[in-house]
Amino acid sequence: QVQLVESGGGLVQTGDSLRLSCAATGRSIDTNLMGWFRQAPGKERESVAAIDWRDTTSYLDSVTGRFTISRDNLKNTLYLQINSLKPEDTAVYYCAVGAKWTRAALGSNVFNSWGQGTQVTVTS
Repeated sequence: QVQLVESGGGLVQTGDSLRLSCAATGRSIDTNLMGWFRQAPGKERESVAAIDWRDTTSYLDSVTGRFTISRDNLKNTLYLQINSLKPEDTAVYYCAVGAKWTRAALGSNVFNSWGQGTQVTVTS
């Protein structure tokens, strides 16, 4: 079973950038669908980005152009680059792993394991 540990969150100002990391241990994730979710206070968790084994990506419309998901298979690590941060990006960000050989798609039904999350807080 794979374990996921996120890092890179923090307290930032509007317009700043962050790169979140998700280190996977236990087995290789190079052929797995991987994704990022976020959950803001009082809101449901939402799927924001996904990447598959071909490095094909999918993004939530509201983050397209500001978020970039990527993976480093040698490091067994997933990343989320977030630019031009806005206060509405404030949330706990989680990475998730899905099945192998699965095309990039958003939504919790294609993922089966999540990390513990990293907090991102954006001040205006």
